[in-house]
Amino acid sequence: MNFLAHIYLSGESSGVKIGNFLGDFVKGRDSEKFPLEIETGILLHREIDEFTDHHEIVLESKKRLRPVFGHYAPVIVDVFYDHFLASLWPRYATSGLMDFTLDFYHMARENRLLMPEKARFVLGYMARDNWLYNYQFLTGIDKALSGMARRTKFESGMENAAASLARDYEPYKEEFISFFPELMAFATDFLSSHPRKVL
Repeated sequence: MNFLAHIYLSGESSGVKIGNFLGDFVKGRDSEKFPLEIETGILLHREIDEFTDHHEIVLESKKRLRPVFGHYAPVIVDVFYDHFLASLWPRYATSGLMDFTLDFYHMARENRLLMPEKARFVLGYMARDNWLYNYQFLTGIDKALSGMARRTKFESGMENAAASLARDYEPYKEEFISFFPELMAFATDFLSSHPRKVL
């Protein structure tokens, strides 16, 4: 899953949200250097990735992309699924998407000194262009994937992936709708079994 899903699946804890955002920027046992709630979020991020990467429904989404995008297919599916979470937001959340994203940016900025430099760098651009809110639009997905394509060392073709989403929109949407409740339950179970304290 991409940034929006990770943050959403963190529940109400600010610390867990920060940790889940940081999951791609903190490696190995470096998670132990953070306060308990942030460490829990980092570990949840890893568990979400593991659960998602091997789920049979997600594998179907990847299979559709792999002939064209090769090993970048999992990255693209993560972004596609964030699009569906954003575009179907009222189905999963009671607060508005704009309020949710602005609350996260505010909370993350307040805790930015805890973050690795690369995470602070990404957060700056994310907040400036409100990536999380704009994932609901195909233009936002196109911009996100094109940006990823520019940052990859090798030719990825990700700048063309939004067109693939538009072409096969309904199958991806159905797969997301089938998969996401299972991921929500998985994240809830994880959080209920891990100690947390207020950050």
